[in-house]
Amino acid sequence: MKYRYTLLALFVLLLWQGVWAQDTSGVVRWEFSGGKDVLILHGQIKDGWRLYSTTMKDDLPNTRVTLDSSARTAIGKIEEKGQLEVRKDAALDNAETRVFEKNVDLVVHLKPGYTGPADLKGAIMYMAALRDSFVGPIEVRFKYGVGASGELVAKATGLQESASAANDLKKTSIHLNDPVNKCGGTGTENSKSQSLLGIFLLGILGGLFGLIMPCTFPMIPLTVSFFTKRATSRKQGISNAFFYGFCIFFIYVLISAPFYFLKASDTSILNNISTNIWLNIAFAVIFLVFALSFFGLFEITLPSGLTNNVDSKSSITSKGGIFFMALTLVIVSFSCTGPLLGTLLVGAISGGAVQLTVAMAGFGIALGLPFALFALFPHWLQSLPRSGSWMNTVKIVFGFVELALALKYLSNADLVIHWGLLKRETFFAIWILISLALALYLLGVIKFKHDPPPAKLSKGRMAIGAFFIALAVYLAPGVTNTKYANRALISGFPPPLTYSLYKSSGEEKGVEPTVINDYDKALQLAKAEHKPILIDFTGWACVNCRKMEENVWPKEDVRNLIKKDFILVSLYVDDKKSLPDSEQFLFTTSDGSKKKIVTVGDKFATLQSENFKNASQPLYAIISPDEKLMNYPVGYTPSVKAYAEWLQCGLNAFHGQQSATTAR
Repeated sequence: MKYRYTLLALFVLLLWQGVWAQDTSGVVRWEFSGGKDVLILHGQIKDGWRLYSTTMKDDLPNTRVTLDSSARTAIGKIEEKGQLEVRKDAALDNAETRVFEKNVDLVVHLKPGYTGPADLKGAIMYMAALRDSFVGPIEVRFKYGVGASGELVAKATGLQESASAANDLKKTSIHLNDPVNKCGGTGTENSKSQSLLGIFLLGILGGLFGLIMPCTFPMIPLTVSFFTKRATSRKQGISNAFFYGFCIFFIYVLISAPFYFLKASDTSILNNISTNIWLNIAFAVIFLVFALSFFGLFEITLPSGLTNNVDSKSSITSKGGIFFMALTLVIVSFSCTGPLLGTLLVGAISGGAVQLTVAMAGFGIALGLPFALFALFPHWLQSLPRSGSWMNTVKIVFGFVELALALKYLSNADLVIHWGLLKRETFFAIWILISLALALYLLGVIKFKHDPPPAKLSKGRMAIGAFFIALAVYLAPGVTNTKYANRALISGFPPPLTYSLYKSSGEEKGVEPTVINDYDKALQLAKAEHKPILIDFTGWACVNCRKMEENVWPKEDVRNLIKKDFILVSLYVDDKKSLPDSEQFLFTTSDGSKKKIVTVGDKFATLQSENFKNASQPLYAIISPDEKLMNYPVGYTPSVKAYAEWLQCGLNAFHGQQSATTAR
């Protein structure tokens, strides 16, 4: 159903207010108004159609007015005002029908002494006909509130299109391709390629770790020996081994295929996925389960029937048989690689299908290529370490890493919904405990279920244990309220400095925005102080946003420019706080699709995508108080020098514009 608001010109008449609504069929357009103990439902009927009366029997087409829950019995008499026609309808076996054409008023009287809920909600369920065609029952919702004088006042329901609200989001004065100064630029292409490269390397790293797991590592010499000994020639053995490696790669890439069928027309859909509260909580639970699996509490496996069925086909002496051998390895090794694969999937899924394919390609290459290389150079097998207890140690270490990742995703949900459960210092304290527990395990103090009998600690294990002790020491200042609380090496992973148990105490909190989530207030301040606006499109769960805020903004050159010369407004595109009812509306995007603007995040994500054609965060833009773009926007810019130069460029453009205006 579509609804649109009508503001009455004479708002001083407290007894009567109307709100227009349009249902999906367009057959009847309803206006709701009210008075003392009375609801008035005015229906404008489409030409040629006839609306059935409320007095029609239940077994014939009719119109009904109902109220919700406790107010259901409050309806008294319903008057119908309009040109009522009584006629025999051949389509209904010549039954007598009572219908209205053109328009009708349904005056609903409430029973005297009604003391129901403050908001009176209900619906019209109507049926209508055009010649021999019938529609309905069609539901149109309504809501009334009690006014200052005790009268019933109609309220809007549903989301309406609003021209004024849409104009607030579409800034016609911002010309993205023609800023005042031609400097800056988001670097979208470079950042995208760097992002894909990073995802690919992450996939390779995950595959290499998967390779040394107990379920896969012992398979390397066995599989290579199988190909080299069963082949009729060395060339065939190498060919089969390479094909085996390719099949492993192909199977993992195939995992990403279903994601290409997901509809993603909304530019903010990926951001919504990555910041969805329940999805982040689900990821946290998944990582916790993976951690417990690595700790040996249980084993994650695929159904044995699937494993046996695939394994039976792998004995076929053909390329098909080799493919099923590769599939068998993927399935059998799932208990070890599954958690790693899940970690990789969660990390890449918010970037879409392409990033997922790149990640899976990296994972498949790292896992499959060694089988081919060892077949090509069989003497390398002699240099491989033997299987043993060290592989169980690797699993336990990854269990602790999974715990740390679980906390990160739980923190994302906490930040977005503002629960306040995982403040920055709490997050650091838990990570410190995880680091110390991992160090104690590596040093032999803590034991797990499948650990072998005590043995002399190797130098490597002691060195890694010492590393995690050092990490805990490095993290320790994060729980303090000092200038050392900012831990640059892990910026973006903990909550921001401002999300703290301590009250803000100045410089150690970095550069704080002049305004948060209030674009109009920033405009007012900019006009009053004659300063340009630095728009910061950010997110509560945005890692690179935190890196900029903690590693770039506090630097003297940048900090002085922002504090002295700009009105800094931070707009959170993932903020789930609901907008007031009066500010929620249905927005038509530049590509013609409809988008609901319901939350603060919806509003600012749309402001970003519509005016700056970019949906990634962070994004920074400099505009004048009259909303002219000063220079090209920029995204994540870790170089302090480059970011300061960009700020100065925008500031110079603003001063140049001011001088030109004064000269005229």
